[in-house]
Amino acid sequence: MNSPIKSGFFGNLKKDFPASIVVFLVALPLCLGIALASGAPLFSGIIAGIVGGIVVGALSGSPLGVSGPAAGLAVIVLEAITDLGAFDVFLLAVVLAGVIQAILGFLRAGVIGYYFPSSVIKGMLSGIGILIILKQIPHAFGYDKDPEGDWSFFQVDGENTFTGIMHIMDAVTPGAVMISVLAMIILILWERPFIKNLGFTKIIQGPLVAVVAGIVMYSLFKGTSYEVSGEHLVQIPVAESFSGFLGLFTFPDFSQIMNPAIWITAGTIAVVASLETLLCVEATDKLDPYKRTTPTNRELKAQGVGNVISGLIGGLPITQVIVRSSANIQSGGISKTSAIIHGVFLLISAMAIPKVLNMIPLASLAAILLVVGYKLAKPTLFKQMIKAGPAQYIPFFVTVVGIVFTDLLIGITLGLIVGIFHILWNNYRTPYHFTVAGHETGKPIRLELSEQMSFLNKASIQRTLNRLPNNTHVIIDARKTKSIHPDVIEIIEDFKANALIRDIKLEVEGLGVRENHDSEAHLKEVIEDKL
Repeated sequence: MNSPIKSGFFGNLKKDFPASIVVFLVALPLCLGIALASGAPLFSGIIAGIVGGIVVGALSGSPLGVSGPAAGLAVIVLEAITDLGAFDVFLLAVVLAGVIQAILGFLRAGVIGYYFPSSVIKGMLSGIGILIILKQIPHAFGYDKDPEGDWSFFQVDGENTFTGIMHIMDAVTPGAVMISVLAMIILILWERPFIKNLGFTKIIQGPLVAVVAGIVMYSLFKGTSYEVSGEHLVQIPVAESFSGFLGLFTFPDFSQIMNPAIWITAGTIAVVASLETLLCVEATDKLDPYKRTTPTNRELKAQGVGNVISGLIGGLPITQVIVRSSANIQSGGISKTSAIIHGVFLLISAMAIPKVLNMIPLASLAAILLVVGYKLAKPTLFKQMIKAGPAQYIPFFVTVVGIVFTDLLIGITLGLIVGIFHILWNNYRTPYHFTVAGHETGKPIRLELSEQMSFLNKASIQRTLNRLPNNTHVIIDARKTKSIHPDVIEIIEDFKANALIRDIKLEVEGLGVRENHDSEAHLKEVIEDKL
């Protein structure tokens, strides 16, 4: 059967091109908003978006991932620019961070991403979906005090996610509300079968129609009581000439390369950016309808090169970003061509049509992101996680709540901690099969060890051995055990001496052959000598 995915840059252009337009429309205000939240020049966000799309998109092995400036780094960037004293000094840290990331890729550090539980990744997607909805509600009503791209609970405008929503009734912009409502109607209709069956909808995406409608309404509202002022529009820097456009680029100050603070900042950015990228790679691969797997080490190398180039020409740090990646997937993107073209669109628009882009109402973009957020946090996913049991839904909900009330990385960390705790608890509870209450008096007490006995089982098996009654016959059955940690063997050895004092007859079965030890003969000798 022929694969639906064609090879070559232009092989899937019919689907990648429309998707790239949607990603471009989503990325544009986010690039500007993250730059604003980071205390950096606005154009630095556009540069990062261009490099993330074109350079990282070309080098990455991720078919659907889209890279650009990341909200998760905004606080780090803001503090770094303040501490280092100048933006060009900070850019040097971005370049060095890219070098460190590339080295991590060659050291095969990408494997770290595979250690995050599926429940945490799904919680990350749902948490971001909920956060997108909460953050876009004010923009849909025309309350734009907090910039696009600020995903933290405590916002740069001094409010938090929920107080920001409460304030919208004090600053409702009628024109913005009408634009967002119209955009939402268009987006919903575009998902209906009777619209999808029309041929032109495969080329012209609903978000593009929503944005064009927003520009038209903005133009019609001029001079009326529904006029939408500049603060409610996209605000990309405008250069009047090509030389003025080149003047928007900034270059790093290499004279500060021996400054220890530069290297500390670079290391921090490299670690956080790599972790956020690996998390987004896992999440994007799960959303991929074709379930392709991204080579994570190659991704780190691509991100490293991207950050070196971004820092060299005045851009913010780059990571793979789940909001743009999910918008790409939901818009029908198939290959990395869509990510590359979106970067080209950012470059061309910044050079040629900044004034047209500055006519796009934030309210129409808010409607697009509200739909993206809903698709990431569908109620059916919550039902599936609950049905999967507490081992799945507890880390899931902890991650969701953590992301909504803190930020992405803290939420992921909390979910991971809960997931690890559950593993530790299971290892503590069930390293063997035995119930003291069910033992029949007069018969040997048999402890059947599990296939894997790690150091995590020490506490549980020690507690059980201590609780065994005196004057009994105990059999420790390890015949089914494939791997046993030396710490567990040591506990059994110690119990041998303790058993003599307690008049316990001890037998150990199956510890003559082990798989995960340097020498089976040595282990057998240890067991025979000491047991």
